Amino acid sequence: MEYPSPKNQIPVFFEDTSVAFASKSDTKLRKTYWLFSLMNQARVVNLGTFFIKLALKLNLPIKNLIRVTIFEQFCGGETINGCDPTIKMLGKSGIGTILDYSVEGEDKETSFEATAAEILKTIDKAAISETIPFSVFKITGVGSSELLEKIQRNAVLSEEEKISYALLKQRVEKLCLRAHEKNVRIFIDAEESWIQGVIDDIAYEMMQRFNKDKAIVYNTYQLYRHETLEALKSAYLSARQRGYILGGKLVRGAYMEKERLRARENEYFNPIHISKEATDTDYNLAIDFCLDHIEHVSICLGTHNEYSSQYCALKMKKSQIATDDDRIWFAQLLGMSDNITYNLAKAGYNVAKYVPYGPIDAVLPYLIRRAEENTSIAGQSSREFLLVKNELKRRGIGSL
Repeated sequence: MEYPSPKNQIPVFFEDTSVAFASKSDTKLRKTYWLFSLMNQARVVNLGTFFIKLALKLNLPIKNLIRVTIFEQFCGGETINGCDPTIKMLGKSGIGTILDYSVEGEDKETSFEATAAEILKTIDKAAISETIPFSVFKITGVGSSELLEKIQRNAVLSEEEKISYALLKQRVEKLCLRAHEKNVRIFIDAEESWIQGVIDDIAYEMMQRFNKDKAIVYNTYQLYRHETLEALKSAYLSARQRGYILGGKLVRGAYMEKERLRARENEYFNPIHISKEATDTDYNLAIDFCLDHIEHVSICLGTHNEYSSQYCALKMKKSQIATDDDRIWFAQLLGMSDNITYNLAKAGYNVAKYVPYGPIDAVLPYLIRRAEENTSIAGQSSREFLLVKNELKRRGIGSL
């Protein structure tokens, strides 16, 4: 699975920082440099997150500081309409927006209803926008994770739990139906392995209903799990047998430490690959499989991995698949991997940014995870930091 190394033989050149940061002024670029220089230090991140949590608990006035630092870097706004400047800015560079309501609500029915109502608004906004190609939601945003876990264990449900599960499915159905009616594609995000089986079942049920003519509903495949590649292939065969298009978002995964800890504590086989190399191999094999069956599959590569992005672009080129084939998309998080996003867009590929939004208090858990993830993923903060540093040097403005 090697691609040629000479620059003139590869489809996209991800080292071009002049493209990656073209939308950033010198001032914003310096701020980004400062932010990633801090996030590049694990001790600073750990201390910072501790004091942010403490300050909010004590009602200290630090929201404005959060707003002009990590919130500004990784979030689009506090409301849907507040994201409009970000949507417009990305659209100018040919980049789509995926509005991601990142509020982690309380585990109660009123909260689930409110979240579902907000996601419906993102679908409606996507329907009237040329630069919002997808909507997205988590099943646990519209229903109880404890209930899903109980169902996956095949435990006996109380009458109240049966009602709650029926309400959860009604919310999911309402979201997918609205997406179908508005012709808006919608991702169902992946979650932890102990509830993912139930999520898969719901996703495939929705696909069978709404993906007859094109992929509207997309399930998410976490390739850091050792059984996911085969699960993807099985899902494809099932979709062919039942006469619908498979929609798949390919990711590596986001719950590695939690998965490993739970497996160890409960003494069951760890579902996560033993090495990053094994994950990378399965991810690229998943790309191969989907592109080889592209007549009946639509995919989005949710990845910050340059090799996999390049690998897919090269595979498309070899297979004579147009760069703007609407069945193939790439996506990265806002504030990260701009070298991938902007260079793919300039080369004519379909690419979008996940744009989280919500009140600062409510999205803080998301922001903390972003900071911790950048620190824990080998080389991620260092890579982001180096790219910004190179662009400052190219502009001749230094790093201060």
